[in-house]
Amino acid sequence: MKLATIRRPDERTRAVRIDGDTVLDLGVSDLGALLAEPGWRERAAGGDPLAVRPEQLSFAPVVPRPGKIVCVGLNYRQHITEMGREIPQFPTLFAKYPEALIGADDPLVLPAESDAVDWEAELAVVVGARVRHADEAAAAEAIAGFSVLNDVTTRDWQYRSPQWLQGKTFEATTPFGPFLVTPDELEGGVRPRLELLGQVDGETVQKADTADLVFDPVALVAYVSRILTLQPGDVIATGTPGGVGHARTPARYLADGDVLTTEISGLGRSRVEVRGRA
Repeated sequence: MKLATIRRPDERTRAVRIDGDTVLDLGVSDLGALLAEPGWRERAAGGDPLAVRPEQLSFAPVVPRPGKIVCVGLNYRQHITEMGREIPQFPTLFAKYPEALIGADDPLVLPAESDAVDWEAELAVVVGARVRHADEAAAAEAIAGFSVLNDVTTRDWQYRSPQWLQGKTFEATTPFGPFLVTPDELEGGVRPRLELLGQVDGETVQKADTADLVFDPVALVAYVSRILTLQPGDVIATGTPGGVGHARTPARYLADGDVLTTEISGLGRSRVEVRGRA
């Protein structure tokens, strides 16, 4: 299934399923509310048709206010190499907060506080069941689906201290969506084999296959669930591949007028216009 949270003309949101050219209203406000229902898959399979085509939709973040956004750093072998690091034994984790999220096609307004705003195209895992101390089977079962995310990062703030959080969660900087796609729709299922593409003004700056991940989605759900309980609607951003602007010589960052595109095969595309500093 291909699911989304859309904005209606009155700015309220609705959870929908997109089936070809048909958009079906699932009767709840957003995908976070849908995933909180024990029988969410059955509800998601139904719905009432809307008089709108998919290309006319305005997308909110897939899950507008997840309880947790857990991000993984240094999880693609290529990116680890470009950053001069060693392959980690355990995932490198940090947090992001819901205020950072924007829709897949919303404008990205550069923070006035930073002169080094970078791109990080990522595969996002969306949790669909409560899970704690998960083994491999339970972790796989808890995955509702996958989405597109760009962990836009203010590098100058990220490296102010050894802790990355302050550079990773600036408000309204993280495109998330447009769709949540369930594992049954994807080659590899809960360990999907997907191609990831990041572009700035049409120039390909990141290109990778999820086979390059050090810790795959199932491993990440299992690992994080040992630390704390994962709830329906929680998000795990699985890390970015090589090609970030900060690793270039000279470094390259997003600027007013750029168009940042993040695309993952089978999951759709986010395309955001970058605007001058707020």
